Amino acid sequence: MVKDKDISSLEHTSWRCQYHIVFAPKYRRMEIYGQIKQDIGVILRKLCQQKGVEIIEARACPDHIHMLISIPPKYSVSQIMGYLKGKSSLMIFDRHANLKYKYGNRHFWARGYYVDTVGRNKKQIAEYIRNQLASDQIADQIGLKEFVDPFTGRENKKA
Repeated sequence: MVKDKDISSLEHTSWRCQYHIVFAPKYRRMEIYGQIKQDIGVILRKLCQQKGVEIIEARACPDHIHMLISIPPKYSVSQIMGYLKGKSSLMIFDRHANLKYKYGNRHFWARGYYVDTVGRNKKQIAEYIRNQLASDQIADQIGLKEFVDPFTGRENKKA
């Protein structure tokens, strides 16, 4: 049996099931930031721990979550995502009852998610997730100035 630190095993099974997952709050709400951002991290860690899912790398960006996780083969990605998004929504609305009235029906997350298998690219994906927040901030700064007015097509003197 090949020994690799990324490979998990039971008595008769070895696996390396790692996934890069991205999901967002409904309507890309900015509630991830501030107090709720930290609570979401705690909630997601707790839920992953309950299912034996290892979080290799994770970041909460202004309007979405990036996670690099290792899922045991007894669970499918869709089972884990349904569990994480469903249970975390309930826990978020329990901890922050004021959100129930703002965003009723206990729907905190948007309907879909992005998933990609990691394979041997784990280092590059972990680095990408680590640097995602910085690249989002750079992109936001680039987009602040409009040198050409998009409505008139003339030079924007305010920029």
